[in-house]
Amino acid sequence: MSPLIETVLFVFGLVALGYLAGLTGYLKAEAGEAIAEFAVGVAMPLLLFRTMVNADFHGTAPWLFWAAYFAAAAVTWAAGHLVITRVFGRDARAGVVGGVSSAFSNLVLLGIPFVLGTFGPSGFEVLSLLISVHLPTMIMASIILFEIFGRGDEHVHPLRILRRFLYKMLSNPLIVGILAGWVWRITGLPLPALAVRLVDALADIAGPVALFAMGLGLCRFGISGNVRPALALAALKLMLMPAVALGLVWLFGLPPLSAKVAVVAAALPSGVNSYLIATQFNTGQALASNQMTIATACAVVTTAFWLTVVVQVFG
Repeated sequence: MSPLIETVLFVFGLVALGYLAGLTGYLKAEAGEAIAEFAVGVAMPLLLFRTMVNADFHGTAPWLFWAAYFAAAAVTWAAGHLVITRVFGRDARAGVVGGVSSAFSNLVLLGIPFVLGTFGPSGFEVLSLLISVHLPTMIMASIILFEIFGRGDEHVHPLRILRRFLYKMLSNPLIVGILAGWVWRITGLPLPALAVRLVDALADIAGPVALFAMGLGLCRFGISGNVRPALALAALKLMLMPAVALGLVWLFGLPPLSAKVAVVAAALPSGVNSYLIATQFNTGQALASNQMTIATACAVVTTAFWLTVVVQVFG
């Protein structure tokens, strides 16, 4: 078996095990929520903290890297919005849900273990550059659009948007882990031996735990109506976004590793953030959950395809 295919099957195999554990009732939904909270609130922040402290980011061309990824996200977001509003006749608020579902990659629960397994620590260092700005950028865009489309003609004060954004960022454990790692890195001090052991013990299990928690969490959503628009959004996320990213990283001349990580990150399915935003809008919850479930299932094939493409193109 090809090592690339084996990596894809391993990653999605852990997701499938979590899903089966929930589907059969072996673990309750409450357990899935607790495991996910541990992964996102403890293990992943420590993994990001360790990466920020120890990583060598030299030569990753972050500005072009970010530009390629977020330009692909913007194109796909716009396409998702137009598909939901123009093709399926939904209102503008549902269009925002469609846009964010099409463009918000699951970089944490799925992306971190996937990139670690495929490209190793050096690939994860590149992904960390994206994670450090991905959540703030996408959340800010979501908040702004929510305020525009969710309030009708009501005037929205910019300070209100800024306050909400800062609160969400400073209370997010992933952002805290990244910032804490950068602060410690700036000091130049080595981590004490005991701290290294504690961080390593929890950071090393972040990937498998996150994947299992993701699968267990999918049992809560399932598929209930809105299948056609959800399929359309899943196709945009899994095919259009990585295709645009591939063209841009080639156009910008990114280093091979950065180019591969950018395309693979763009090819990842949507995560739970799109559903949370739909819940905040109080519209399109079924659309977001269906898209997430369908895209995750289809990603077993599509991520293997894009991984093969970037290896062939960039070596």
